[in-house]
Amino acid sequence: MASILVVDDEMGIRELLNEILTDEGHTVIAAENAEEARRARDNLDPDLVLLDIWMPDIDGVTLLKEWSTNGKLTMPVVMMSGHATIDTAVEATRIGAINFLEKPIALQKLLKTVEAALEKAPPKEFREPPASLDLKEKPINEVAKIEKVDSTRPASSFDTTYVDLPLREARDLFEKAYFEYHLAQAQGSMTRVSERTGLERTHLYRKLKTLGIDVSAYKAE
Repeated sequence: MASILVVDDEMGIRELLNEILTDEGHTVIAAENAEEARRARDNLDPDLVLLDIWMPDIDGVTLLKEWSTNGKLTMPVVMMSGHATIDTAVEATRIGAINFLEKPIALQKLLKTVEAALEKAPPKEFREPPASLDLKEKPINEVAKIEKVDSTRPASSFDTTYVDLPLREARDLFEKAYFEYHLAQAQGSMTRVSERTGLERTHLYRKLKTLGIDVSAYKAE
């Protein structure tokens, strides 16, 4: 399944898309403005972005243009709006968006659009690594040392032998280690883990349950 970044300033839309796409087996990252979207794109390298056009700070078309100009449009982007004109949709397509969803978003239309968009997503191994991870300046054995946490709480280690596994299995193992690391650092505080990972608490709880992580094991005594 895919990781999907949903960018929309309306909480109801974010929660609705999160619920639908999570039920389909996808991992959903939510952002309510352009700044959160930038961080999520750079840190988490999503397979697909669902991007609202009208947002209070920076509109979706401007953000799309920014990614295109900076060479960060490495994933398919589907625009969303309930008020956009045809000219706006055409401009977004010209910049690099691959499709457009009109609000209110119909369930079957959403699922078909997401499926079609993901078919056009390049495999992650062929993308440039996110700049914020700075992988080019560190040997892989240094990047992999997330198990060295100053905590007595349990935490999985990111073993470089993951690269020999099928992509989905390796990603699941990495996600488990990633969330266990942040839980250990936050001493089980879901609020702090939510802030650090950029996931809404509802989705965070679902993700931890899916990965089989016992949050109580990380609570400070």
